[in-house]
Order: sequence, then C-alpha cells, then structure tokens
Amino acid sequence: MSNIPETGRTPRVTIRLVAIQILVFSLLLTLGGRLWYLQVRNGAEYQEEAAGNHVQQVVQPAVRGSILDARGVPIADNETRLVVTANRTELMKQPDDGAVVLERLAEVLRMKPDEVKMRVRLCDAETPQPCWNGSPYQPIPVTDEASAQQAMQIRERAEDFPGISAEPTAVRRYPAPYGSHTSQVLGYLSPVTDEEIEEAKDSDSPFLSSDQIGRSGLERSYNKALRGDAGVDRYEVDKLGRVMGRTQSEQAEPGSSLVTSMDSRVQAVAEKELKKAMEEARKQNDRNTGRNYEADAGAVVVLESKTGRVVSMASNPEYDPNDWVGGIDAKDYQRLTGKESNYPLINRAIQGQAAPGSIFKVISTAASLKAGHSFNDRFDCSSSYNIGGQVFKNFESESHGAINLGRALEVSCDTVFYRIAHEQWKKDGGMTPNKKANDWFYEMAHEFGLGKETGIDVPNEVPGRVPDRQWKKDYWKANKDSWCKIKDPKTYADKIAKENCVSGMKMRAGDSVNYSIGQGDTLVTPIQMATIYAAISNGGTLYDPSLGKAVVNPEGTEVEEIKPKSHGKLPVSKAELKEIDKALAGVATRGTAAWRFEGWPQKKIPMHAKTGTAEVAGKQTTSWFATYTEDYTVVMTISQGGTGSGASGPAVRNIYNALYGVDAKGKQNPANALLPEPEKALPKIDRDGQIQARKDEKFAAREKKRAAEASGKAEETVE
Repeated sequence: MSNIPETGRTPRVTIRLVAIQILVFSLLLTLGGRLWYLQVRNGAEYQEEAAGNHVQQVVQPAVRGSILDARGVPIADNETRLVVTANRTELMKQPDDGAVVLERLAEVLRMKPDEVKMRVRLCDAETPQPCWNGSPYQPIPVTDEASAQQAMQIRERAEDFPGISAEPTAVRRYPAPYGSHTSQVLGYLSPVTDEEIEEAKDSDSPFLSSDQIGRSGLERSYNKALRGDAGVDRYEVDKLGRVMGRTQSEQAEPGSSLVTSMDSRVQAVAEKELKKAMEEARKQNDRNTGRNYEADAGAVVVLESKTGRVVSMASNPEYDPNDWVGGIDAKDYQRLTGKESNYPLINRAIQGQAAPGSIFKVISTAASLKAGHSFNDRFDCSSSYNIGGQVFKNFESESHGAINLGRALEVSCDTVFYRIAHEQWKKDGGMTPNKKANDWFYEMAHEFGLGKETGIDVPNEVPGRVPDRQWKKDYWKANKDSWCKIKDPKTYADKIAKENCVSGMKMRAGDSVNYSIGQGDTLVTPIQMATIYAAISNGGTLYDPSLGKAVVNPEGTEVEEIKPKSHGKLPVSKAELKEIDKALAGVATRGTAAWRFEGWPQKKIPMHAKTGTAEVAGKQTTSWFATYTEDYTVVMTISQGGTGSGASGPAVRNIYNALYGVDAKGKQNPANALLPEPEKALPKIDRDGQIQARKDEKFAAREKKRAAEASGKAEETVE
C-alpha cells in the first residue's frame, strides 16, 4: 500500500487539464481562422469555383416505335446509321463561330460548305429551310449518311473538329413495302422546339431537347405512344468539363408499335392505279376547253364498309417521307412546298375539297324522300329545266321520260332533282324564306355528316362546306364591301360580284337547283364521301374513319386495341336505304357505271356505284367515282380529270380486281385475291415482343415483273 498522500497528485492533474484546454482552444481558434479565411477573405473566389461545378445531362434517345400494316409489315421503322452532328454551343465559342470547322467538315462529307452552314443555323420567321428548328442546345444533325471512313476521320482528328460528333444512331426509315410510299398517311418527323418543350413541361409526357416529334399523319396522331421515353445520364462536372462523379441515371424506354388497318399491298395498287389514271386522263382531250385534261391532283380511299377502317389512302402528287430523315435539304424542301410541284404535302383524301357532282345525289334522294316524295313517284327526266328564262340542262341534254327516284340515280338524271329542289325552294319561301323553312336539301347534307370533320385519326382534316342560308349570310357579310366597290362591271366575275352586292345573301332558285346535283358552292372531301357510301353499304352507320388498330408495348405484353367508333346514323329508314342500295347496284349493272363493270361477277360480289362529274368555275371538270361492296368502299377523285366513269372508273375497277382476285374476264381466282375479306385478327406477337410480318412474296414478285415489263426490261422472276 502506497504511503504517498492523496493531496500530492492534485497539482499534476490540474496542469494536465489546463494543457488540454489550451490545446483544444488552439485547435478551435485555428479552425475558426481557417473558416474565416475560406468563407470571408476568399469566399468570392471559392463561390465562383463552386458555381463552375454543375450537372451535365447526356441524353440517350429512345428508339421510336414502328408503324405496321394490318399484316405486321413495317411501313415506318428504324435503322442504324452513322450520324454526324454539330454542337452549336461549342461552335459559338470559337472565334469565327465555327466557320472554319464547318468548312473542314463539308470537305470530309463531300458537301457544299453553304449547305452545312445552313443546316446548323437556327430557324426563325426570316430564315428559310433548311435550318434547325429544334433546341439550340441539342446536337444538330448535319447528315445521317456518313460513311464509316468519314466518321473515322472525324473521330481520329477530333482536335480539327471541335463540337462535331459522329456516332451510330437509330434513325427513322420508311421502307415503302411493295413500292407503296403511304407518304401523306405516315407524315414525317422534325425536332421539338423550345416552345413545345415549354408547353409540355407540366404534362404527363414532357419533351427533352433531343426529341423528334411527328409533324403530320400517323407520326403526329400517335406521337405520344410511338416516341417512348429518352434515357438520361447525369454527371457532375467542374468548370473545365472534368467529370467529378455520376449522380443519376435513367434508362431509355423504347416506344410502342402501332398496328394499322392499312394493307401495304392494296396501298401499292391504289397508288399505282391513281397515278396511271391521272396519266391517262392527261392524254384525253377536253371538248369544253379544247386542250387535254390537266389531271393535276387526285385521291383514292378504300374503307372497310362495316367498320370504317382505312385499308388504303392514296394522294397524288405524293412524296418520299425519307426526304425528311436527318434534315431536309433546300432543293427537296422547295420541291415539296413549291407551287410547281402542286403541294404534295397536302393529303387530298382528307384535305382536298371539291364540288361532289352527281355522287351527291344519294343525299338529294334522301332529301326528296324527307320532303314527302317516295320511290314510287314518277318525275319527268327532260333534257332541260327552265327557271325564269335560265335553262338548266341535263348531262349531254339527254332525256329519259317519266322515271322514279331509283332510275334517276341509275341514269344520273339532273332535271329530276332540279324539279324537286326548285319545288322545295318555293315551299320554303324562295328569296324570302319562311321563319320555319324546312330546307330539307341542306339539312339532309348536315345529317349525312357534311360540313364537319369525319373524325379520322390523322390531323388537319378539313370540314368541307354546306352552302346553306346561314353560310350565304356569313359569306355575304365577309365580302359585300369588296363586291359593292365595283361600279362599272366589265368582266363576268365583276358582273357576278355586282349581283352578289345586291342579293348575295339570298338563296336564289339557281343556287338550290345547282346544289341538288352537287354543284355550286358545295365542297366535300373524298373521306367524307367514302364514309357516306360505307354507311349506305353497312345499313346506315356513319363510322369515324380510322387507321390505328392497336398499340403494342415494346415487350408485346400489353395490346391496346382501337375499336371503331360511330358518329351517327343516316337519316333514312331501312326500307328507303334498301331502295337506294338497289338503285346504286343498278348504276353498276345498267346505269352510268355499267360499262366499267362489264363482266363483273355481280351475283357473287354485288357491286354498287355512282359516277360524278363536277363543274368548277375556271377549271376543267372534276372526276368522281364512288363504289361499294358488302366488304369495301372505294372512292376516287381526280381534279381536272374529266368524267367520273371515264377517268376514275378503270382505276377503281382494277383496285376491286386486286382485292377479290377477279381477272379481266370477270373470273374470280382466290389465289390472286389480295384481301377477299377484311383483316380481322392482329398480327402474331412473339414472346420477345417482336411482331411477325406476313409478307406476300408472290405479290412482290408479280409487282417486280410488272415494273420490269412496264420499263421494257422484263426479267425472270421466281414463281
């Protein structure tokens, strides 16, 4: 046991505690001084350095979903190409805004320097195409057709090409199976703009600056489903661009595929037949003008009669949607938007408006029934009809004597409908209409769906026009000032304007009788008339025409079918509809279309038709041909093409021949039928999500042989 007293240890402990306190205080003083040095004395400097550190996003574009026809054949998909892009932000940091680099790049790519510079400039109200209308912070595609050697040159000489990249990228492709472009139906893509990014930022589908967006057609209508979700890798980098670390990563999700009701084989036939019909029309002389028909534009629509689904939709002039891939050049843009090309970007099937001519008479027939007449009534089909000294002639001044409404449709007798329309006009009060005027002829057009969109699932459809009393008033108010300025009319147009100044808002007798045969100010589109004739075929249901049939997710595990929708019923009874149907069958067998359906197997596949030849002021006549069977409805029109059966008839007959496998002698061969009945089932989906394409090699071989024979270079093809 120690004998040292306890009080002897106290001074040492005290000294140690004091030393520790001094040490801790010194450390705190040093730390505080360092913090003052960093935050106060040099705070601004370090704040500037910290600001230079930021998160850089690297976008992984999503692979866009494919668009397929009803048999699973791709009509829009993707392929990997070497894409050369320019980073405008990096180019702008250079003393000459990258001019030298772009000239060097043009030399490697074998492009004109001006063309490269135009592609990377930003679009605005004063800058014509080509230019970049996407985000200025997004890499701008210069070309998607770089060779491997060109890409290697750019990558190996990176110091000579600051701001330039060359990478393999999935780009849109429009393969045109069997030679069918399907251009206006598919549409095209272009980069999303800053305004679109801003508008969509709070939506459930915001855009990234790298996104491509559908600008027309199916690419636009189904853009949300097709585009998928881009992936983003986020890196923390300092102000020198050095990567400090990876903060977050989101994997790209490919877009869904769209299965359509289109049949690429039928589309190929429709496009070729329309083009051929227009070429043949240009060889025919127009007796009225003394020159050949111009046949400057046309369209054809093939619908499933019972569902309204679109099997084919062709518009001419057409274009190749591949022209837009990777950015369009100045020459192609001028060709697609210039007057000389007659604006091929317009889809004439849904945007081409014209007077319908005699295919409108099914509506006039329904109006006559609504006005109190019946199919048993007899009407004088005289060669002409006189109203106050103005003579309205029957086509080619032909007379058929006393006939009923059914026969009037068969022979397309104008004067029968003149009489009924004039009589109804007088009952409604004529120039001073009754307060409760029935206006059956105009009301019936509205009830048949004219004057408004059909609801087809592609954008920019136009409504057409029903020139009823309200339209007359609105049109007069909009134009009366300019009409009334003419004091001394000299030309025919001036005289009409002067007359309209005084009574332009009045519904005159001549307006009504012209309207009854689809002339005058009435405007319709091919898709509207196809919808109407399909409704007559199916028993009266007006379907929204549709191209989309199903949306399939990338894994093939979710299939969202798109069911047909209806927007109304025809305003006629079943008995009346049956009589109209009977009369239209008579048009194809003994009426104005009979010579085009000679030899057709009518008992096996009943054909119904109506011809139309619409007169247009200052232009040659418009050809219309409306037809249907139990399965399909086909409507064709050719602007400045001549008569309905004359110009459009052969092409429509050939489309039906292809659908049902009917040869020139009227014999049906099922082996040659492309689509003897509408495609009901969806294409088969494999376990990996791939959609199987049912290609028709026999049809492809026949088309190849025909093309070779047409060019005088017939080749052997595999049978």
